[in-house]
Amino acid sequence: MISLKETIVCLLFFVLTISVSAQQDPNYSFYRYNMSLYNPAFAGSSERGQLSLGLRSQWAGVEGAPESQSALFGMPVGKKLGLGVSILNDRTFIENQTWIGVDVSYHIRLDEKHLLYFGIKGSANSYNANSQGLLTYGIGQDEALTDYNSRFTPNIGAGLFLSHEHYFISLSVPKILTPERLEERDGNAYLSEYRMHSYLSGGYNFELGRSLALQTMTMLRYVDSSPLSIEFTSILDFNHHISLGASYRFDESISGLFLFNAGKGFDIGYAYETPLQSSIRSMANGTHELFMRLGI
Repeated sequence: MISLKETIVCLLFFVLTISVSAQQDPNYSFYRYNMSLYNPAFAGSSERGQLSLGLRSQWAGVEGAPESQSALFGMPVGKKLGLGVSILNDRTFIENQTWIGVDVSYHIRLDEKHLLYFGIKGSANSYNANSQGLLTYGIGQDEALTDYNSRFTPNIGAGLFLSHEHYFISLSVPKILTPERLEERDGNAYLSEYRMHSYLSGGYNFELGRSLALQTMTMLRYVDSSPLSIEFTSILDFNHHISLGASYRFDESISGLFLFNAGKGFDIGYAYETPLQSSIRSMANGTHELFMRLGI
C-alpha cells in the first residue's frame, strides 16, 4: 500500500518531471562528445570512426527519475561523405521511449582551414506511457489517456557544422516533426505534442602551453513555447591524457566532469550534476553521467 508521503513525493516529482524535463530531450554534460544526438552533420567529422556510449541517471535516489542510455557511431566514407547511427533509450517516471536515428553528412572545404558539413537525419521513435501509473498515485488524467497505446513514429532532422582547427559552430534541429506525448497542466496529465528542439552551439580551444589547453563551449537550446536554455562549459586538457571541466546551465544546474584517455583512442569520463532548484535538491541526490568513447 502506498503511503501518503510517497504519494506526495511522486506527485511533486511527476509535476517537476513533466513540466521541466519530459517535454524536452535529455541534457548531457558531455554534449561536446554526444554531438551526433543533436546534429546529423557531425557524422564523419572525425578522421576515423568513433563509437560512443553514454549513461545518465538524473536525480539519483528518486524512484522513476529520468534515466538515459545512448550509443553513437560515426565514420567518414570516402572523401566527402559521413555516416552515423544514434540510439537513445530514455525513461522518465511512466514514460519510456527508444529513438534510433541514421545520419548522412556531406562536407565542402571553404578554405584551407574551414570545413562546412551538411547533415540530414532520418529517425524512428517508439514511445510508451503507462497511464495506469497515474492512477496508482492518484494523479488526474485526460480521458484520452484511458486507452492510450504505444506510438511508433518516424521523424526527420537537419543540421550544419562548421569545423576549424581551433573552433566549431553547430546549428541543428534533430526532430522536425511533433508526434504525440504526455504533458502536465495544472497537476493533471494530458495528451499533447512533442515540442521541436533547436540547438546552437560553439566552442573555442585556447592553447595555454605545449601540454595544456582550455576548451570553452556554449550550448543554446530552444524548445517551442519554453524559455531559452543556455549552458557554458570550460575544460582544461592536460596533454590529451586528462581533462577536468565544469558546466553551468543557466538557472538549472552546475556540474563537474572528468575525462581520462587510456590510450589507443579510448576515453572514459564521469560527470556529476547538481540542480539549482531547491524543490528538487531537497528530495533527490545529484545526477550521475558516465561516458565512453572508442576510436575505430
